[in-house]
Amino acid sequence: MRRAFAVFCLAAFAVTMAAQAPAGSVAKSKLSAPQAPPKAQSAAPQVVKDLPVRKVVLYKNGVGYFEHAGSVTGNQRVAIDFTSPQLNDVLQSLTVLDEGGGRIAGVNYNSTTPLAEQLKTLSLGMTDDPTATMLFQALRGQRVEVTGGPGGPITGRLLAIETRTENVGEADKTIDKFYLTLVATSGAVRVIELTPALSVRPLDANLGGQLDRYLELLSTTHATGLRHLTLNALGAGQRQLRVSYISEVPVWKSTYRIVFPRTPNGSATMQGWAVVDNTVGADWDNVQLSLVAGAPQSFIQPLSQPIYVKRVEIPIATEAQLTPQTYEAAEELKSVQAQSEMANERLAVPHAAPMMVARKKVSAGGVGSGAGIGSSYGGRVMRNGANSVSVTADALTIGVDRASDAFHEGDVTTNAFDDFFEYALTAPVTIHKNESAMVPILQQELPAMHVTVWSEKEPTPMRAVWLENKSKLTLDSGSFSIFESGEFAGEGLLEPIHPGEKRLLSYAADQAVKVRRATPAVTSTLRHIAMHRGVLVQQTSRVTESAYTVNNTGDEAREVLIEHARIANAELDSETKPAETTATAYRFRVAVAPHQSADLHVRERALLSETIVINPEVDRSVFLIAVGKITPSVEEKLKPLIDAETALSGLNIKIEENEAKEKQLAADEDRDRANLTALKGNDAAKRFVEELNRAEDALQAARKQAADLKQQKNAAMEKLNALIAGLSFDWDVK
Repeated sequence: MRRAFAVFCLAAFAVTMAAQAPAGSVAKSKLSAPQAPPKAQSAAPQVVKDLPVRKVVLYKNGVGYFEHAGSVTGNQRVAIDFTSPQLNDVLQSLTVLDEGGGRIAGVNYNSTTPLAEQLKTLSLGMTDDPTATMLFQALRGQRVEVTGGPGGPITGRLLAIETRTENVGEADKTIDKFYLTLVATSGAVRVIELTPALSVRPLDANLGGQLDRYLELLSTTHATGLRHLTLNALGAGQRQLRVSYISEVPVWKSTYRIVFPRTPNGSATMQGWAVVDNTVGADWDNVQLSLVAGAPQSFIQPLSQPIYVKRVEIPIATEAQLTPQTYEAAEELKSVQAQSEMANERLAVPHAAPMMVARKKVSAGGVGSGAGIGSSYGGRVMRNGANSVSVTADALTIGVDRASDAFHEGDVTTNAFDDFFEYALTAPVTIHKNESAMVPILQQELPAMHVTVWSEKEPTPMRAVWLENKSKLTLDSGSFSIFESGEFAGEGLLEPIHPGEKRLLSYAADQAVKVRRATPAVTSTLRHIAMHRGVLVQQTSRVTESAYTVNNTGDEAREVLIEHARIANAELDSETKPAETTATAYRFRVAVAPHQSADLHVRERALLSETIVINPEVDRSVFLIAVGKITPSVEEKLKPLIDAETALSGLNIKIEENEAKEKQLAADEDRDRANLTALKGNDAAKRFVEELNRAEDALQAARKQAADLKQQKNAAMEKLNALIAGLSFDWDVK
């Protein structure tokens, strides 16, 4: 709101000044390029020729490769127009090839100074985002005429502008108001509210010209404009010139149709289309078009914009100004010996402590290559442009039982390079600027089967097509539509499918199929046990059994694919084998007759290892007793270890009990000593003396017992460590 008000004020100032300024008083300053000498002008090439687009390669990352080609004669200028956003990509990737032995003397384009730098030439000191306050701050000190306010017109100098927050109506509702402070010609200071009816007109004609220039610069920021790139081709005779570059373009899209015949034969017609948009501002007349399904690394650098580097500002060196100095008076003279002693004293006093950005461009054929990577489809293009929609008589006609005749064998060739793949149309394509088109990229009969897919992550059974790509083309990601029994059956999305790859494509819910999974049964069996150097390892075989029941309430038989999630580190151990295995699931194929049910049983076996470290710090006696029950041989081996663990555990209990007893005796001793001190000189104190003696004796005995228990524990731990180090066995459990 403030910016709109500021621009409105600027416009009012400019109109007022233009109306009142005398003719010729305000002149716009324009820079003009120096004229070349007459001799240089006659030598420069005069003819400017357009170079048409001959080849277009569109990528999935939003860039396109363009190649212009044509003939030039002698010294000639060649012009290509771009928008400012396009020019950044062009300057970063432009490649020019003169095939007739000529050379390119230079490439020129019209440049513009950034708005911030242009505003620096004005004395207003305003940025490209003005506010009302900023506008009137720029007018401070200027002579202005204010009309529309109370008291009639006022002429004077603008002193300041301020904002006041005032209450309106309710106490919690406020509004900001602007006030101008004006020093009138008479010397009176006036404060005037800035309202829509108030008019402020600068009286300085030069200032009006500055405001007009400021508004003109702001308006140029909204104009995109064309950037004219001119190449100076120097040479003799007629020769071919090729210019190539990349530019930002809309991403081309893939869409497919899968048409099943009325009589099932295990296959379907796969038809692919590519949606292409021409928004680069130039017509594509008879160009070789290639569509690349890949995303080479690409980025934008503002090469077309002049960039100013902020330099370091070094202040001007000046000489230091001397100030008058004062000096303290000297002390009275003393003897040499006294001065020496004072110096020694000063040296003996210790010092006081301190107070605390390569773009990787994949180009089909390369720059300057003559052969195109195109694909013929006889000009049958569905064009959806700003002006018209035209479809030829043999264009796309989705039939009920058959695909379109718009596509013939050999219309598209394929090429794989650097992990990308492309669809190259063999016949030229015409797409005018600001138009879009659908171009066919595939039509082939492929093996396809109807199935129903079920998985726990998607419990609703889904109708799907099990499609095998028998073509030589990689199917790019995109949407697809299914047509079966003469009608539309559903749609979905597919990811890239490489030649020879088989993929499930779901497109609708199957309401006739219900799948139920019983709770998996898990059993564990010990298979191996071993102990070496205090580490006991148990290997257990865990078997997981899953059961599925599939019900088909439909009138047609169903092929149901059950997606069973794989268990980590487990192997399949059932008679039924999966039809397909993925990284995370097994796909089991179950045939279900109409109004019938079928069962699926899946068994998986995993070998699990458990490692237990035996050490004196942790009591493992209970665990070792359980392990010893596996077999008498293991129990016999573990019995000395278990006994040593039990003995050490008993010593730890005694040590804890003795520590508690020591604490209690120490407390009794402290209490008796306090009572004795309080009854000093009293006959009753004798009884506390006896109790204190008994408490001290008991405390000494407890401390001696603690030392004995600690010695016993050390011996028990040494024995247990020796048993752990010496115990070793390795058995397979039958």
